[in-house]
Amino acid sequence: MHKFRLSAARLGAVLATLFLIGGVLLAPSAHAATDQSSGLPKTLRVGTEGVYPPFSYRASGKLTGYDVDLITQLGKRLGVKVQFVQTPWDSMFSALQAKRIDLVANEVTANPERKAKYDLSAPYITTTGVVVVKSSNDSIKGLKDLKGKKAAENTTSNWAATAKKAGAQVVSVTAMDKAVSALTQGRVDAMVNDQLAVKNYLNTTGNKGVKIVATTDDKSESVFAARKGSGYMPAINKEIAAMRADGSLQKIYDKYFGAKSEKKSTTSDWQLVKDNAWPMLKATLKTTIPLTAISFVLGLLLAVGIALMRRSTVLVLSWLARVYISIIRGTPLLVQLVIVFYALPQAGVKFSSFWSAVIALSLNVGGYGAEVVRSAISSVPKGQWEAAETIGMRYRTSLRRIVLPQAARIAVPPLGNTLVSLVKDTSLTSLILVPELFQKAQDAAAPTYSYLALYCAAAVYYWVICFGLNAVQGRLETRLNRYVAL
Repeated sequence: MHKFRLSAARLGAVLATLFLIGGVLLAPSAHAATDQSSGLPKTLRVGTEGVYPPFSYRASGKLTGYDVDLITQLGKRLGVKVQFVQTPWDSMFSALQAKRIDLVANEVTANPERKAKYDLSAPYITTTGVVVVKSSNDSIKGLKDLKGKKAAENTTSNWAATAKKAGAQVVSVTAMDKAVSALTQGRVDAMVNDQLAVKNYLNTTGNKGVKIVATTDDKSESVFAARKGSGYMPAINKEIAAMRADGSLQKIYDKYFGAKSEKKSTTSDWQLVKDNAWPMLKATLKTTIPLTAISFVLGLLLAVGIALMRRSTVLVLSWLARVYISIIRGTPLLVQLVIVFYALPQAGVKFSSFWSAVIALSLNVGGYGAEVVRSAISSVPKGQWEAAETIGMRYRTSLRRIVLPQAARIAVPPLGNTLVSLVKDTSLTSLILVPELFQKAQDAAAPTYSYLALYCAAAVYYWVICFGLNAVQGRLETRLNRYVAL
């Protein structure tokens, strides 16, 4: 009896090891070939947001913007292939340190802290900040008036530091449209941001609810960033100087910031949803659903193994299961995703984006599912075990033929909830560069700032998937009723 319990308990650890190894085998190599003449890798992986117009965004499904055009032309001049890796701003430098990307091209502002930690290029554009307030606000006229006020800022940006230095209370937001929404709703008093980005937002949206009241005293010099000691910057700086000298840099600037570029979008929200319905559906079919299915199956197998360990009379196994469950249930899924994708590479363990998501989600399902499975098994009357033993069934046979069929019926509703939650939790994987449904909605919304319409469209996709799963769960519960002892 105990022998089977031990082997079944090992099942979870074996399964976890197998798909961890699979993730390692499928992960991209961390070592890229290097171009000896420039010191740059032959394929330069460039991190950029893709949701920060006019610097980096998607138009008709294609990545474009000032930074994107500039680094693309630099790549051609340097003779290297540029591979863009769409990365959320808050994860940009973590991805750089974890060697997920080689270069950051996303309006990185040069400052002493970054200069000490990273290799920075020569500036390729200089701008300044602006103070933005609600149109009806006449009390704030400049930075000095921000003391004691609330300012909506991305906390990792230099503009947050500018607002804080002026005495403002910084309220964290992840994007400019969210900052403007908080401003117009009266949740904050002001916003400090890049002048070019703000003007582009106002020209694109035609928003009359906010206004620019002042510029900041500091100048923002945008640079590219690489890991310290990369050796990339001499070649990059040489080409930036050449582009400035031959007018190429000014030509790209005029494309995005010249008078002709200032056009308000006339595309309706309904048209945007129609145009992006297929790309979002494609992401759902290719990434969201497979990611959910694989993670749930592996997580469920792991849950069974952990549940049996938890019930084991071998104290070490039971204790290990308790620790695992405690860690998984006691830490946020977002933290688990970040640890697997960004922290483990620093320890020499690297997985691809998809497999990092599978590992983190499976481990999460395993932790929550283990308690569901354990409680379901425990709820089967003890008399069922005794009756099976009386007719000569061994533990393994009793578990497979008598106990698990009855436990399955009890476990289906809570496990169904876990599966539905898993579908929605896949939206968090956009933080670790997985191109799933929610990421596609963000990409489509960024150029026009029509987040409400496209986020609602994404919500419909998630609801349809969950509605289908609920229907399957109902049918499964009906079928399993036949195992109920009357």
